Parts: sequence; structure tokens; C-alpha cells
Amino acid sequence: MTAEHPPGIDELLEGVRARFDRVEAGAAHDEARAGDALLVDIRYAALRERDGLIPGALVVERNELEWRLDPRGSHRVPEATSHDLRVVIVCNEGYASSLAAESLHRLGLHRATDLIGGFQAWRAAGLPVTT
Repeated sequence: MTAEHPPGIDELLEGVRARFDRVEAGAAHDEARAGDALLVDIRYAALRERDGLIPGALVVERNELEWRLDPRGSHRVPEATSHDLRVVIVCNEGYASSLAAESLHRLGLHRATDLIGGFQAWRAAGLPVTT
């Protein structure tokens, strides 16, 4: 791709997703339950209110994500302890989360990934949700 021929969003997503291993809902649940991953819900408030929350997931608005998860950042959350932290980003359907995970990789969070299918896949798999 060049400046004259920039990628479309589908090409961009394909390239981003090729850089890390995305995770299915069941595996994300198992990793979080074992304490091996931090689930981070970046959905906006109206979706969380409508559909519910994943128990134990950290809610961070998308526009604050990098500031909250940068282990060296002055506005980080207590859970942002190192660049080795396994972070699984959850959006509604698994699109915005891919771009968010890629952004975390640029901050050095090399184990960041996203949930394939997002919250909707989590719910469809029958995994825990609170209202």
C-alpha cells in the first residue's frame, strides 16, 4: 500500500490481526479465571447497560485505553503492572478491539490480543454476564 493507494478498513484489519493470536471466548474465559489474562471491556456505556458486563472484566473507555494500560503511564490502572501483562480486549463484535490491541502492541504490551466476535460471541457461548 502507498499514500496514493491506502488500505481499506478490511485490509487494515487483516494486517493488524496477522500480527497477534486472537482468542476465542472460551479460551479468554479460562485465561481470565486462571488469573493469566486481564479482560478489558472497551464498549461504550450504552452497550454495557443494554447487554451487561463480563464479571471481573476491567471497563476502560476506548479513548482512555492506552493511558490506562501503559505500565509506565502516569494515568495507568493498578492492573497495568508490566509490558508482559496478557490483555484481552473486548468490544461489541470484535472489530474495534483488534485495532485497540494493535495500539497496545505499539506501547510494548506484546501479549495484548482481542476476543474474536467480541462481547456478542462471549454471550453466545453462554459465558457469564451480569446485568
